[in-house]
Amino acid sequence: MFQERYFEDYALGEQRQTIGRTITETDIVLHAGQTGDFYPHHMDAEWCKTQDFGQRIAHGTLIFSVAVGMTAGTINPLAFSYGYDRLRFIKPVFIGDTIHVQVTIADKRDHPKRTDHGVVVEKCEVFNQRQELVLVCEHLLLAQRRAL
Repeated sequence: MFQERYFEDYALGEQRQTIGRTITETDIVLHAGQTGDFYPHHMDAEWCKTQDFGQRIAHGTLIFSVAVGMTAGTINPLAFSYGYDRLRFIKPVFIGDTIHVQVTIADKRDHPKRTDHGVVVEKCEVFNQRQELVLVCEHLLLAQRRAL
């Protein structure tokens, strides 16, 4: 689905929310294979029983990747991802946890070099099924301005 939105069309405080997605053991194993991150925190169930969390935890980068994918719905040909800032892993995500993402337009600003575009800052908050914040970051969207 396509929807053209110019920089001026984004309103501060505007929100959207994704549906849920359950994190599985398969997700963790595939992510470990793709990234080479086989740390015992993710892969060794017996060792994890001796640690603070008591069980395996999902890679923070896995949760970030899944969350980003969950927020990518409508394609806007007038904007594109400019990067992510202030990424924090707040709480662990375990096998069987279900996450969803809330996106809020948190800021809009001029681009320092591209006067025909502006930067839209989307605050992305990832919550588990208990509504606990597990990850937060800022998605920077480079959006075309309307011609004057």
